[in-house]
Amino acid sequence: MRHLMRLLLSALFAPLLASGAAAAGAPVDMPMHPDAAHHAAMLSMSASTPLTAAGNGAFGAIQEAVRALQADPNTDWSKVNLEALREHLVDMRNMTLDVTVRSQKPIPGGVEIEVSGNGPAAEASLGRVLADHPTQLAMESGWTMKVLRRGSIYDLVVTTPRTKDVAEIRGLGYIGLLAIGNHHQVHHWKMATGKYPESTVPAQTPHR
Repeated sequence: MRHLMRLLLSALFAPLLASGAAAAGAPVDMPMHPDAAHHAAMLSMSASTPLTAAGNGAFGAIQEAVRALQADPNTDWSKVNLEALREHLVDMRNMTLDVTVRSQKPIPGGVEIEVSGNGPAAEASLGRVLADHPTQLAMESGWTMKVLRRGSIYDLVVTTPRTKDVAEIRGLGYIGLLAIGNHHQVHHWKMATGKYPESTVPAQTPHR
């Protein structure tokens, strides 16, 4: 409603202001559209805003990568591949929010989990994420993750020979076991800089 009122007032008073300025011999400026004026005001305030989030998590992760790339004088822009990072963040969103954890049950030395994607896209995302994660989990924690696919269902079996770690594995469950560790940041940086050979996303091409 306020937006509509601003448009109506602009349309009503703009001709009067323009004719008055012309009669006085002053240069005539076209009035700024309210949306443009609002955007300009927001830009002028951006340097002093108390906010830090750029948007949702995926957008913020990409913005962080862009800032790091721009801050590095040795960035090879011909290899930068932010599209690979964006596609991977789509996979992360899908495997976090668009899956069904069908069961999580304790087994000797760990946990067995059944999970399925809620649709073809989420199912494909699960497959891509789970292809790499067992290796990363073993490197960071020493735990073993085995992945078996049965149709649209993925069976995850995570175990450890260390008795003290069993309760932690069971407590972490599906999403905790995927979130554990710091390899995600390293993985994302390799994608953004074009140093992740496993990425199936083609390198960006210059605009024509």
